[in-house]
Amino acid sequence: MFKIKSYLYLTIVGSCLAISGCKVPDITQRKENTNMPSGYNNLNSDTSNAMALNWRTFFKDKNLIALIDTAVINNQELNITLQEIEIARSEMMIRRGAIFPFVKLGGATGVEKVGTYTSQGAGDASADITPGHKVPEMLGDFKGIAMATWEVDIWKKLRNANKAAVTRYLSSVAGKNFVITNLVSEVAKSYYELVALDYQLAIVKQNIELQQNALQIVNAQKEASRATALAVQKFEAELYKSESMQFEIGQQIKVTENNLNFILGRYPQPIVRDTVNFLKMTPALVNTGIPSQLLTNRPDVIQAELELKAAKLDVMVARAEFLPSFGISAILGLQAFKPSYLLKLPESIAFALAGDLAGPLINKQAIKAEFYAANARQLQAMYNYERTVLNGYLEVSTQLSSISNLEKSYDLKSKQVNTLMQSILVANDLFKFARADYLEVLMTQRDALESRLELVETKKEQFTASIKLYTALGGGWK
Repeated sequence: MFKIKSYLYLTIVGSCLAISGCKVPDITQRKENTNMPSGYNNLNSDTSNAMALNWRTFFKDKNLIALIDTAVINNQELNITLQEIEIARSEMMIRRGAIFPFVKLGGATGVEKVGTYTSQGAGDASADITPGHKVPEMLGDFKGIAMATWEVDIWKKLRNANKAAVTRYLSSVAGKNFVITNLVSEVAKSYYELVALDYQLAIVKQNIELQQNALQIVNAQKEASRATALAVQKFEAELYKSESMQFEIGQQIKVTENNLNFILGRYPQPIVRDTVNFLKMTPALVNTGIPSQLLTNRPDVIQAELELKAAKLDVMVARAEFLPSFGISAILGLQAFKPSYLLKLPESIAFALAGDLAGPLINKQAIKAEFYAANARQLQAMYNYERTVLNGYLEVSTQLSSISNLEKSYDLKSKQVNTLMQSILVANDLFKFARADYLEVLMTQRDALESRLELVETKKEQFTASIKLYTALGGGWK
């Protein structure tokens, strides 16, 4: 049977008030340093920003858009990140639930016999329940009760813990957006690498045709005693080298296709792409906006900022552990030693109400350790936020410089290729009339091939720099 008990809290209250008057450790304060330049590479920009463009608008190739669609659905890393969001959502619900009272419903049954020569036994033996009926020797215990417990959130400890969980949930969403940004970037870079390799393979095949023609000429000259066997062997060796290069590029294509299929979350299959003149393709123009836009555009910066806010809330939660906590518990129900008596009201009603106020008094080392650890994690999150902002700015600055230098390099390499392609025709004509040595023809063909392959590589780097700049600005996740 529940019994209403009165508790004297004066001693406890006095102790807790003394505890609350003790010095609570101060939170280490440090203002984050995110002062950013007004422009990139000492150039002021307007507020137009390519980040605002959806990746479907930024990329024009329909095959690339289809690949990105597949990656967003199937990529395993992204799906793992989505589960992290669900974990953060559950943690948020747990913290939110801790703010409200916990209520339980229950029932119990039992039997007991106490000794007659005890205070309870002696009283029961002489007590009449009704005239002529004493308390049974074997005493049952039947009850159905509702129990409630509630920690009153005096110091906002529970609310701050809930805010921290909500902030981390939002941080996990920003982390998902960062994964999508990188995913879009990786698919696009791999796609253009494949297109570039296709074009390089076509160049090598064209070069093989030129070398085969040159070999026929040198064979004819050898038969006419105008060239030596050494010249024929040199031309043959150069032809074998180019034919071998076909298979090297073919292997690179296979590796790139498999890497892209892995990103797409599927087993090897052909990557659909157009056969185009890669050198005539132009990377998308990227507007950078102003540096301060990175704070609201880049998912990794947003994630780092939210993690910093959550870490600050964690410190406040850890600090509140030094202060007294106030809890209320209540029980209300029906209790009797026979089931038939449970509904006899108000005699069978049982209730209890208690409040407790408690705080740490001795051996607070664990609480101190948790506070100092939370404080250190807050500073750690602050440094990480500053580093993320700095890294974002430097990535944009680097890619802007890369785009500018690659454009100048491409123009010069284009002139080099045009000159060497003309020199091949001149060298072949001179060789036919014995006005040039066969080594000059071989070196001219080799230089022309290398310069054409380098030109394609530079064009690919231009696309890569444009994609990286779009990603660095925070584009690709919307």
